[in-house]
Amino acid sequence: MELTLDTLRGFFRAAPFMMDLGVEPTGVSPGKVTTELMLQPRHLQHTGVVHAGVMAALADHSMGAAAQTMTPEGHWILTAEFKTNLLRGARGAKLVCEAWVLKPGRQIMFTEAEVFAVSAEGERQLVVKASGTMAVTKA
Repeated sequence: MELTLDTLRGFFRAAPFMMDLGVEPTGVSPGKVTTELMLQPRHLQHTGVVHAGVMAALADHSMGAAAQTMTPEGHWILTAEFKTNLLRGARGAKLVCEAWVLKPGRQIMFTEAEVFAVSAEGERQLVVKASGTMAVTKA
């Protein structure tokens, strides 16, 4: 399924939780998706760093979207399993997630993602490394 950035934005807007979080796709190519999240106080935990659930959701949905770019018409991607490695607490102005398909397949795709905390000055720091197994299902 060939996705344009406008089509991908429509997919994200159709996912209420992604809308609630404020996740926006910023780039797409076959097997690769980039997303951003402008950080707000509601994304933080009591220590002032971004909640792990926010970063995991960002990585998961971005990996699924990357797999969707390689999925045949009439099929959808569902997460079968994912793992999130939290490398350090995230602070900054926004999160940027880069997700890609590591190995495409007809029934299962293997994906990876990296989440970066980006400061107001544009400094990037890797905060999450994730991997996911995506199931290809009939729509």
